[in-house]
Amino acid sequence: MPEPDYLSGFGSHFATEAVEGALPHGRNSPQRPPFGLYAEQLSGTAFTAPRADNRRSWLYRMRPSAEHPAYRPYRGANLFAPGTSDAPLPPNRLRWNPLAMPETPADFVDGLVTMVANRDPASLEGVAVHVYRANKDMADRYFFDADGELLIIPQQGRLDIATEMGRMALGPGEVALVPRGVRFRVLLPDGEARGYVAENHGALFRLPELGPIGSNGLANPRDFLSPKAAYEDRDGSCELIQKHLGSLWITELDHSPLDVVAWHGNLAPFKYDLRLFNAIGTISFDHPDPSIFTVLTSPSETPGRANADFVIFPPRWMVAEDTFRPPWFHRNVMSECMGLIYGDYDAKAEGFAPGGMSLHNLMAGHGPDVASWKAASEADLEPRKIEGTMAFMVESCWPYRPTRFALDHAQLDYDTAWEGFPKAKLPE
Repeated sequence: MPEPDYLSGFGSHFATEAVEGALPHGRNSPQRPPFGLYAEQLSGTAFTAPRADNRRSWLYRMRPSAEHPAYRPYRGANLFAPGTSDAPLPPNRLRWNPLAMPETPADFVDGLVTMVANRDPASLEGVAVHVYRANKDMADRYFFDADGELLIIPQQGRLDIATEMGRMALGPGEVALVPRGVRFRVLLPDGEARGYVAENHGALFRLPELGPIGSNGLANPRDFLSPKAAYEDRDGSCELIQKHLGSLWITELDHSPLDVVAWHGNLAPFKYDLRLFNAIGTISFDHPDPSIFTVLTSPSETPGRANADFVIFPPRWMVAEDTFRPPWFHRNVMSECMGLIYGDYDAKAEGFAPGGMSLHNLMAGHGPDVASWKAASEADLEPRKIEGTMAFMVESCWPYRPTRFALDHAQLDYDTAWEGFPKAKLPE
């Protein structure tokens, strides 16, 4: 399969066509699109959102997306969005080993496992974090999420994501975002794949403000790539699954829903290579807050308090003097769900493996384990480069609730990571 073509820029207004002349021009463009195509607007924000925040695109497709039979409940993917536990949630720190591949064939949708979530999707707030484990292509099956946008974070194996608006090739170290409502399917070039999905129900992910950093740094807009128009002209039986208000529904089509021949607008899928992140750090003393590693943010209605932040801990130089360099011990009003894409995480000597997860809800004390604390406390503070690692965090102002599956599969001994610290010796 040839490599996809991309358009560069975050939130840019793109115009792209897979067939020359398919994009209409002039005042009658929605009335008489070229080639008999159907004009359809995809709105990711309210019509009256401020211009700077408004996201929408016009799609020119071979059939209207409204052409489909009634949906009925979908009985597959029984670990995806099954609901969180209603029992009182202990304030315990939690950690999970990587989930094994399914024992039977499962595509991207059927292999999804919901681990933690907060807020009702109908509130248009909150975020959920899932793990996907797939060993089967979505050959004649398509999916879209009406509850939120999906940030896909591969950890093992490549993905070929075909969307209504074009294709994206993706591997570990990259992320891709599929907007709310956009239909897509996932193929597995390596035969199987595993990773994470952050499902954002709130305000759309955007680049964080840079403040005193200035005009450059962190994730640069030019490094975000949206697909050029590409379409499937394919007749035949297809399944279309959607997630709606926390439940899965299915209908059948007699054609591929990826039949958008041209589109223009500023709401589009995109991919981003995390290795291009321009990390900012201190060159004098003191460890910066982890917010300095924010790639994307979904703000809440309270300024400065994120509905969801996607934060990474990439390779970087550590050069500050008189500084404890791993993450310090802390308790946070924000709730932190972490994953590890590859390598080792510098605050944990063991137990946190690539493909695994951890959860530290609001005000849960956490930080390095004994071995990491001891090594960092005794280290000579010379410039050191952290290499070969990529961890991430989905931080939210809303506390997470694990699913019943997640509670039943958590590591039983995670709290022992903080056993054995010596007591401080005060002068007599």
